[in-house]
Amino acid sequence: QVQLVESGGGLMQAGGSLRLSCAASGLTFSSYGMGWFRQAPGKEREFVASISRFGGTTSYSDSVKGRFTISRDNAKNMVYLQMNSLKPEDTAVYYCAVSRGRGIVTITPDVWYWGQGTQVTVSS
Repeated sequence: QVQLVESGGGLMQAGGSLRLSCAASGLTFSSYGMGWFRQAPGKEREFVASISRFGGTTSYSDSVKGRFTISRDNAKNMVYLQMNSLKPEDTAVYYCAVSRGRGIVTITPDVWYWGQGTQVTVSS
């Protein structure tokens, strides 16, 4: 079965940086687009960033564009989310996601598999 294991979450002061990692197994990793979503308490899960299977196309939500960078290393079956200039409103559980296809994934119905999530907390 497909497994996605996130790491790198934690507590950070506003303005700081974190790098999230997602290790994938149980699939031909380079065949699928990947994404990051997040969910804050009382809110619906929302799109953060996505990347196509070879990294040629990326997409970001307006709230993180210019601050976050998604990347992938297909040789290592890894996808990353570099988060800079963190804000308190970035506080959420962040989920790694496998697209149902080869392109970017920007909405939850297009997610095939989810990771377990990793908590990111940003203090002011």
